[in-house]
Amino acid sequence: MAVSLQLKKPKVNKQKKIDLYKGMLYPRMIEEKMLSLLRQGKISKWFSGIGQEAIAVGCTMALQNEDTIFPMHRNLGVFTSRNIPLKRLVSQWQGKPNGFTKGRDRSFHFGTKDYNIIGMISHLGAQLSLADGVALAHKINKEKQVALAFTGEGGTSEGEFHEALNVAAVWQLPVIFIIENNGYGLSTPTAEQYRCEHLVDRAIGYGMKGLRIDGNDVIEVYKTIQSVASSIRNSPEPWLIECDTFRMRGHEEASGTKYVPQELMDHWAKKDPIEKMESLLLNNGILSADDILDIRAEYKASINAEVKVAFAEDDVTSNPILEEKDVYTPVTPSTHVASTVTSEMRYIDAISDGLRVAMDTYPELVLMGQDIAEYGGVFKITDGFFNKYGADRVRNTPICESAIIGVAMGLSLQGKPSMVEMQFSDFVTCGFNQIVNNVAKVKYRWDHSVNTVIRMPSGGNVGAGPFHSQSTEAWFTHVPGLKVVYPSTPSDAKGLLLAAFRDPNPVLYFEHKYLYRTAQEEVPTDYYEVEIGKARLVAEGNDCTIITYGLGVLWAQQVREDLNCDIDIIDLRTLSPIDYDAITASVKKTNKVLILHEDVMQGGIGSDIASYIGANLFEYLDGPVERVAALNTPVPFAKNLETIFMANHRLKDTLAKLLAY
Repeated sequence: MAVSLQLKKPKVNKQKKIDLYKGMLYPRMIEEKMLSLLRQGKISKWFSGIGQEAIAVGCTMALQNEDTIFPMHRNLGVFTSRNIPLKRLVSQWQGKPNGFTKGRDRSFHFGTKDYNIIGMISHLGAQLSLADGVALAHKINKEKQVALAFTGEGGTSEGEFHEALNVAAVWQLPVIFIIENNGYGLSTPTAEQYRCEHLVDRAIGYGMKGLRIDGNDVIEVYKTIQSVASSIRNSPEPWLIECDTFRMRGHEEASGTKYVPQELMDHWAKKDPIEKMESLLLNNGILSADDILDIRAEYKASINAEVKVAFAEDDVTSNPILEEKDVYTPVTPSTHVASTVTSEMRYIDAISDGLRVAMDTYPELVLMGQDIAEYGGVFKITDGFFNKYGADRVRNTPICESAIIGVAMGLSLQGKPSMVEMQFSDFVTCGFNQIVNNVAKVKYRWDHSVNTVIRMPSGGNVGAGPFHSQSTEAWFTHVPGLKVVYPSTPSDAKGLLLAAFRDPNPVLYFEHKYLYRTAQEEVPTDYYEVEIGKARLVAEGNDCTIITYGLGVLWAQQVREDLNCDIDIIDLRTLSPIDYDAITASVKKTNKVLILHEDVMQGGIGSDIASYIGANLFEYLDGPVERVAALNTPVPFAKNLETIFMANHRLKDTLAKLLAY
């Protein structure tokens, strides 16, 4: 059973009852208009919330406008209760310029900080972790605000639901999780969705408070949420609230409701939240039948006028240059000049020093990761940070990679930059959805940048086997909206890290574990940056170009010495975006090129570079574009097998062959 609680609920006066009724009626009438337009073929799709209006409206009207809400696609009442003009909503649904996504996303897949609403993505549950991040910012800042996130009963089966609730409970965050239990996940009934009697019973397993309420009683919803929100403003903690309701129409209109027994439809039709509220108002003499007719007539005229304005709007237009330009937030050039004062640092020391400088430079910066606080991280990069910067800014996390990346995005919504440390880059697969579908796409979709750095200890040559040695960088260079950097030297490690923190876009920062304690050089001791997107010419020659990064730079330097050859070595440093100007200049000079990376051959970044050279520099080539990479196998554990796997095992022979071509 969920925790039994006695809440001090507010009284609801006559005017508030009228407001709650009107708050539900307006989105219902909008939906009726949309369904009419759908039948006429004037809109393409609609996700109906008819029968569920009491939850969205009751929750929203119970909160303050400064509280952030994370709705789903049946929560039209959230948007109307926050007074977003209907013409803008219709423009959004129709992909018109006056919408919130410039035609780049549909329905309620958008956010707007002007109204403190952050919409969903199609991957259920992802919004719950974002609510954690916003709530964390409130708690750190000691703001008396809350976050509220919706999910359906089907979404509670997602791993993100578990991770988000667990993080909120461990960190005692002021966030309210609302489950709209409407009986079906598309056509799958609750009996096939979960085995517990009530979903709110899960609250006790997370150590949080929970309530189950009638989601079709708008007054009960309003009073409950206002009471809970009032409580956690002063004493932050998460709540889980299950709202019993029913979806009176299909998952979307094309799916219909034939899978629902008629007696169930009849049962819930009698519990329609708007009819219930109308009866209450009429029976208590708060409104007359004529009053209700007048309200409906006013809404109908307003809805028709707003829809007409939106439909008259021109279609969205753009071009490839504008579309690609909107993927990233522009970065102003750095004005910092590195000091001439240096200190000898190992690669791992330079990363730690970069983090220290960033923490001193950006007081709002929050570091998150497994074991990074008192323990200092598994590689000891954040050793001592907890004592210096405190528990708010240096945070141990549960093993919830996806939720923590969602928290990072939530923090960014409140203006707080963050760093997430993957204990090993291999583990990022557990957070893949948040990175590629939320963090990466949000700037393009609705113009909000996620200022976070995700550190990725990566690579092999350390005998760690297939789950701690992978080169995962190419997975993310495929994703527009992310920047990917990979330093090969201590000085670049610090400079790129500081550049990543100033960059308003999400940056995946790859750091090679083998280099941690093997690479060492003089590094400036103060703040400086290495520009993201600019390669480094490591060595100069005329006979060939080796294009590489990470540990590959050391391999290239070694083979240059072993063969005593006259070659250019280009250290890419940034893998997205790639410095094709540097590549072009070198290939035009040397006329031969070898692309080297530790990652496996298939799908590696070398394919893109080779394709670019073949398409744009073919006439300058005096030989084939060669690629040297790891075997197309998982990374083996045994040292002799790993030696065969690694790219440098084939480097010398391939380069010698190319030079002799």
